[in-house]
Amino acid sequence: MVDRWVVREASMIPETRYMESGGYHIAYQVVGEGDVDLMVIPGFAGHLETAWEQPRYERWFRRMASFCRLILIDKRGTGLSDRVQNDNLPTLEERVQDVKAVLDAVGSERTAFYGISEGGAMSALFAASNPDRTTALILSGSWARAFRGPDYPWGFESSQFQQLLDNLQSSWGKSSSAALGAPSLAHDADFSNWWARFQRQSASPGAAAGIVRMAFEGDVRHVLPAISCPTLVLHRTHDPFVDIHHGRYLAENIPGARMVELEGVDHLHYVGDTEVADNEVELFLTGTKVSAVVNRVLATVLFTDIVGSTKLATELGDQRWQELLEEHNTVVRREIERHDGITVSTTGDGFLARFDGPARAVRCAQAVHGAVSGLGLQLRAGLHVGEVQISHDDILGIAVHIGARVMASAATGETRVTSTIRDLVVGSGLNFRDLGQHELKGVPGSWTLMSVEP
Repeated sequence: MVDRWVVREASMIPETRYMESGGYHIAYQVVGEGDVDLMVIPGFAGHLETAWEQPRYERWFRRMASFCRLILIDKRGTGLSDRVQNDNLPTLEERVQDVKAVLDAVGSERTAFYGISEGGAMSALFAASNPDRTTALILSGSWARAFRGPDYPWGFESSQFQQLLDNLQSSWGKSSSAALGAPSLAHDADFSNWWARFQRQSASPGAAAGIVRMAFEGDVRHVLPAISCPTLVLHRTHDPFVDIHHGRYLAENIPGARMVELEGVDHLHYVGDTEVADNEVELFLTGTKVSAVVNRVLATVLFTDIVGSTKLATELGDQRWQELLEEHNTVVRREIERHDGITVSTTGDGFLARFDGPARAVRCAQAVHGAVSGLGLQLRAGLHVGEVQISHDDILGIAVHIGARVMASAATGETRVTSTIRDLVVGSGLNFRDLGQHELKGVPGSWTLMSVEP
């Protein structure tokens, strides 16, 4: 149920409403009546109403709303949405759930996403996990991974990141901080003063630093190949905050993506020469047809298996074993449903389930361990996230094989996952123990496996 609470009335500012999600109220606005629903996922912090007070931002909103039904949100923990503790910041998965709640509230069944800066990773994850609800994806000044690595040489060094955090907290809410995101307006007093107030109303310095830290620790590179919707990547050639190689990487690794490299030195998408980008977006969204038939989706697969089932069946006898197996099946199905998963199949004494959120899948596995222990049973569980093909009531693809092999490698009572799971649940409170590199039978390459800590 939507709570229609009006936060503020002003002729130039749309009505702000709230939708409850996960116990938090998420602020949102809807502007325009175009045929295309476009949800904007902003950078790490924002404030819906203060944004409209900046003429450049308002112009950009009006431009998008001229051909779209524009859906705007303040992410959980920022702006007009409920605040959270700095040590309990929302994960990517929780943000996806917040977005779904708002889309349901406004009746948007199929939506285009405009992911800006830090908002790009969440937009990419939503598009890959929910292809049936995503018509198109736009990524502006964004990245798949923030830190530098052997195969990712243009990211931030750890020392650079620490300096960034120190500067962020010391300059947060001050007019001087405008120079990082909008160098072309560094000497514009009106803009700089607005920017300082915008920051102060968006988040506290500690919350802002925490959000940036989480954004930098995540890695969604493995999500990109699973994105099936039309994708447009926008990136300024001289972005001072996010090197253009980040945008190029996104475009090269999302199937069929198109990249437009824009002239300019500003990171903020509504500053500088925005006409080219805005025209590209309008053409992209109003001239694209998306197939309604989708059978590829990013999913977290969970395999479970009873340890020592053959020996136990022999000891108990057929009738008692079947009764115990039925009890096991009941509690496992219950936990899968409780964690919003889908049971795909049962194979003797094992389960295969899929989830659209990796953290819920891991927590489901842990809950299943606890539930079946009351029956005197012990399980092993394995999880992986990747692209799967949905065929009738089954799922197919290499990700399914990987999940099965990970489960087979697990010890009694253990939940074992690939590092791709760990990368997507940063900030969830889940803890992992690195098990190093492993060969998985029948799967090419070596895989970093992790054990879920109690």
